Amino acid sequence: MSTDAESWERAAVAMALLRFAPGYLGGAIIRMRASPTRDRLMHPLKGLDLRRLHPTIADEQLFGGLDLAATLAVSHLVQSRGHFDAPCTALLVMAERCGSELGAKLAHQLDRDMGHCIIALDEGVDADEATPAALGERLPFHIAPDGRMPAGWALPAAVATRYDPTTVICSSEDLTTLTLVAAQFGIDSMRAPLLALRVARAHAAFQGRGEIDHGDLEIAVSLVFPHRATQVPQEPEAETEDATPPPPEPETEDAGNTQESLDLPEGDMLVEAIKALLPPDLLAGLVAPGTSRQSGGDGAGQKRKGNRRGRPLPSRPGRLDGQARIDLVATLRAAAPWQPIRRRQQPKARGLLIRPADIRLKRYQEQSDRLLIFTVDASGSAAMSRLNEAKGAVELLLAQAYAARDHVALVSFRGTQAEVLLPPTRSLVQTKRRLASLPGGGGTPLAVGLQTAALLAAQSRSKGLTPTIIVLTDGRANVALDGTPNRARAGEDAEQMARMIRSQGARTLVIDMSVRPQMSLRTLAGHCDGQYLALPRATAQTLTGAVSAALEA
Repeated sequence: MSTDAESWERAAVAMALLRFAPGYLGGAIIRMRASPTRDRLMHPLKGLDLRRLHPTIADEQLFGGLDLAATLAVSHLVQSRGHFDAPCTALLVMAERCGSELGAKLAHQLDRDMGHCIIALDEGVDADEATPAALGERLPFHIAPDGRMPAGWALPAAVATRYDPTTVICSSEDLTTLTLVAAQFGIDSMRAPLLALRVARAHAAFQGRGEIDHGDLEIAVSLVFPHRATQVPQEPEAETEDATPPPPEPETEDAGNTQESLDLPEGDMLVEAIKALLPPDLLAGLVAPGTSRQSGGDGAGQKRKGNRRGRPLPSRPGRLDGQARIDLVATLRAAAPWQPIRRRQQPKARGLLIRPADIRLKRYQEQSDRLLIFTVDASGSAAMSRLNEAKGAVELLLAQAYAARDHVALVSFRGTQAEVLLPPTRSLVQTKRRLASLPGGGGTPLAVGLQTAALLAAQSRSKGLTPTIIVLTDGRANVALDGTPNRARAGEDAEQMARMIRSQGARTLVIDMSVRPQMSLRTLAGHCDGQYLALPRATAQTLTGAVSAALEA
């Protein structure tokens, strides 16, 4: 791993290149909290014409649109200019709050290759608070230096003569090297080697050279590849000691050829350079924020659009129904171009002439919380042994719910009925009290348990939660939906309830806790359109890990 001073040196090189060729490189993500240190890091960009963008900025400000005041004044359509009408350097503040829609629009502007540069100030702390993946994939640099800024930190010294980066010469071997190194680190996007090539060209031009050398390639891969890596290259297998020794080399071989054969290929040296810069969480299966592949399972539910709460979205045409909220400014903007025509049609009318087609409605987007509904089989002596494991798993998952913003509910079925023992809650004390008094024994009314879980899921969805049903059972259903003991009919009723859950769209995980995996439960999971997981010898810890892994998949 690199040291803190080395990370600040790379940040200095990146900032120098951004100041030298912002439009050619495209921009960077600066993942730091607002502080004097970040201000000093960004000081080299003060000379650029930075245009500040907010995550809730309107499309008219970005790309231009109707100038309402000028249109009303002159009675004909007047268009206003947007930020991206001409090459500019945009400063996107609070990039971790930027929605995917705005991220896609900004990414499209970079794809047009018109000389735009976007500096995304990312103040996120957790992995789920990050710049949108579409935008991060198109920005070459991810600047997040470690530790304190070293004393005397400054940008690399500038040379007297600089080249235009677009005229810097690169060889086909350089392109091959960048592509192969990217492939070894599991970078599947071709944008990464293309961005690295631009960085290498910019560095060569910054150093006053018209052709790329090995130092430029090393700088490029160290700035572009580490935060995009998804795997560590496999080391070549060492030769065994009992392998057949190679034949002796002929004595006639000269010393120059021997030295040439010992040199490592250029790509291998770059691989070793990137290995030292890999983020520490890469081996844990995580990917750094700002890349195209991020870990899921952040604990949040589905995104929902509404007209009352949440993050504002661009308004859309619609009809007032007593619940929607009108966007007055957007409505006036839509009606303004038609005023001269409507005035000629209705010369005696007073005030602005608004038509129903001009109405624009406000929209908001909010992210609902997730509800984990544990549906536990509490029947018979075999299920009794699993019940304690389910209790421990629910307690462990509930302890994680505070950080993941999850709610937990518990449904138990035994005998001829099912019962909601724990309504949706985050209270750890209440959960432990209810779990301690959870009884067991009797038949297996699996269909009734699924029906109760489905009803609870429907109720929670109406309250704004995103339900996920987790069924823990041994699959030996023997009580039908009407309470009669009939094994064949109990299976049919369970499949019917599973299809009802699928029609609701609730995510489902069926955990088979019998000694031997049951094919009927696998079939039941298929009717739910859910996942099937066999855990014959599960403990509370393994059960919690399996559920977490399945939810994050």
